[in-house]
Amino acid sequence: MLRPFYDPEKSYEENYERGPFGIFSNGEIFTVAKQPAFSVHGKKLHSKFGIPPGPLINSNFVAAAFQKGFDICVYKTVRSESYPSHPFPNVLAVHPAGDLTMDIAKKPLIADNDYVEPLSITNSFGVPSKNPDVWQEDVKKALKSQGEGQLLILSFMGTIKEGQTEKEFIQNHVDAARLSKETGAEILEVNLSCPNIGNEGLICYDLSATKKICQAIKSEIGNTPLVIKIGYFDDDEELKKLAEIANEYADDVSAINTLQATIVDKQGSQILPGKNRAKSGVCGASIKWAGIDMVRRLKKIKNDNEYKFSITGIGGVITPGDFNDYITAGSDAVMSATGAMWNPYLAQEIKANL
Repeated sequence: MLRPFYDPEKSYEENYERGPFGIFSNGEIFTVAKQPAFSVHGKKLHSKFGIPPGPLINSNFVAAAFQKGFDICVYKTVRSESYPSHPFPNVLAVHPAGDLTMDIAKKPLIADNDYVEPLSITNSFGVPSKNPDVWQEDVKKALKSQGEGQLLILSFMGTIKEGQTEKEFIQNHVDAARLSKETGAEILEVNLSCPNIGNEGLICYDLSATKKICQAIKSEIGNTPLVIKIGYFDDDEELKKLAEIANEYADDVSAINTLQATIVDKQGSQILPGKNRAKSGVCGASIKWAGIDMVRRLKKIKNDNEYKFSITGIGGVITPGDFNDYITAGSDAVMSATGAMWNPYLAQEIKANL
């Protein structure tokens, strides 16, 4: 396997300051002779493929991704204030036997540094963020690396604080949305799905809070298109309610983020040091089933109700065949984090089959 562009053997700060690594750092630009022919978020793009929030931690990573042909790049989730990363390590390999089903995810998974195919990993960062004055300027820099037929999306989220009221939590989302819009990013994504943030949980499962947050954000950003990033919904009725909210306030539903599991070492002890890190998000090949399932169900709900939002499918896209499976399932766009990290040529391989 090739060296990943985010190095799991280095800390988040080391990656931020020195990355990207491997082939992503060679400066070679993949060019497309044809005119952009695919429509995503109302933009003409060279493909419907890209990288979701997570691996692209600053403008250097975004620029490298665009150069290698990933046409939709989502700048890693930012906040309205600085927020530290979880301690190292942040990325480890896990080895479920096949699909990480909901039943299997209830049992501990052993993690190590053996990154082998079929590739699945756990990532535990805690959604770190620089100060707005830093990330706003860096997003503006990232926007300049966007070429013809390419699109940068900026991801943001709210932050829970001790003693905070629901109104204050919603306002924190609004503040982050306002700061994000100020960068000039044409599309914004609110991350309601991260499972690695301790007591914040997955906001998307709190449908009342989700509706209030989306409503407040849209009041702030106006006509700027909004993507909502969600986790896996096991309950169809809850997913229908989420889709109703999305139809009213969002332009796209991005699914999924990761599946949570307890992560341990070979002795059965917590392997990720620190508070609120016993459980961590798992991504890669073993969660493809969940991403595909969500796309199919969202597509049916959308068609049955004539909803207007588009669907971005994420989870376990390691090969061009995985991309095709998501398109067949009903995705309007497809993204890969783990697969893209270890294979900088993935976008080029997918385009070769378009």
